[in-house]
Amino acid sequence: MLNKVILIGRLVQDPELRYTPAGGVAVANFTLAVDRPFVNQKGERETDFIRIVTWRKLAEICANNLSKGRQVAVEGRLQIRSYDDREGIRRTAAEVVAGNVFFLDSRKESSPVHQEDSFDAFVGEDLEIKDEDVPF
Repeated sequence: MLNKVILIGRLVQDPELRYTPAGGVAVANFTLAVDRPFVNQKGERETDFIRIVTWRKLAEICANNLSKGRQVAVEGRLQIRSYDDREGIRRTAAEVVAGNVFFLDSRKESSPVHQEDSFDAFVGEDLEIKDEDVPF
């Protein structure tokens, strides 16, 4: 059996980080906007909004480094679960439980970074590369 999902999209909102009551395990949720690979009859691309769940260290990394608008690739598995809502009605939810999240854009592109928060190790360095320096 195989259950593998790979998605590329942008975060709709900042990740929500929580900890489970029983063991204090980190869990982060966010929604990913993923464009469909075709256009509809009006010539427009439709978008799916897919709920992503991350656990433990990955949850903390996502919550601390991702924000609305960031582009990511998510690799995980599809999970379908049922629950009773507040009115007692049985509901079904589909979500992707992420095993890997790859950040595809830089933080500078998606949100402003204050000058004092950034560091460039090559400021003032001459980065001229000569042909004899290239090993191939």
